[in-house]
Amino acid sequence: MIYTITFNPALDYIMVVPSCRSGEVNRTESEKIMAGGKGINVSIVLNNMGVENTALGFISGFTGGAIENILADMNCKTDFIKLDNGFSRINVKIKSDAETEINGQGPDISDGAVKKLYEKLDSLNDGDTLVLAGSIPSSLSDSIYCEIMDYLKDKKLNIVVDATKDLLVNVLKYKPFLVKPNNHEIGEIFGVELKTRSEVVPYAKKMQEMGAKNVLVSMAGEGAVFVGENGEVYESEAPKGKLVNSTGAGDSMVAGFLAGYMEKQDFMYALKMGLSAGSASAFSENLATKEEILNVFKTI
Repeated sequence: MIYTITFNPALDYIMVVPSCRSGEVNRTESEKIMAGGKGINVSIVLNNMGVENTALGFISGFTGGAIENILADMNCKTDFIKLDNGFSRINVKIKSDAETEINGQGPDISDGAVKKLYEKLDSLNDGDTLVLAGSIPSSLSDSIYCEIMDYLKDKKLNIVVDATKDLLVNVLKYKPFLVKPNNHEIGEIFGVELKTRSEVVPYAKKMQEMGAKNVLVSMAGEGAVFVGENGEVYESEAPKGKLVNSTGAGDSMVAGFLAGYMEKQDFMYALKMGLSAGSASAFSENLATKEEILNVFKTI
């Protein structure tokens, strides 16, 4: 079973405004509301691919209820902890001449709520996969990822971490099964600029030396690099297609990789599925469906 954790889920309110002018009344051309958050995105794509999983996290208020209802309508399994205070955040994304995002803060998460999360994690079994993805709300310790991995260290889990900067670096000592930075994020960690796949490889290996078992580096239009615990190194160009929406593409890559690995236990196949899922989402207005992913897979 795969579990994802999203500490700060959101309603993404996406508005297309032909010409957005500051200080004036602007009207939308189209709009939609989606459930958002990196872990939730992973869960949605896994669900679209027919891979059973459960989305964990914290929700609150009427917006939290809306997030839960949206996922229920998509037949996504959830086991959220409901907070007594505040409301789950709303992220406003304005698509115009330029893209503008205003991300909400979200509710405070109490120690009691965190304890309930640990109680849910107690039910994980050896062989399960846990995905830790995204930023940490200000009400929680920056070390929460490390604390969770330390708590679960006696279980034989495959833990996947998709995070940035210190949040990612600090978990490496716990030997996560997979980490997925993009080329800009891994470059920021090591203080370099990485533009090509060949430039990425030695730094992905450095992350292995720091503890990561497997490193998957997404590179948008440049494709991806995978460095595996068995010593294998795979590089691939990005599939051809028109970029429609980059939001959730990296999360889709994580989902596709996990779905592929669970199916065949083969890293090359998993990378191709990851690339296919990430690209299919980038080529779509919404997160990719199984049909869209398989159509892209045929082109790799």
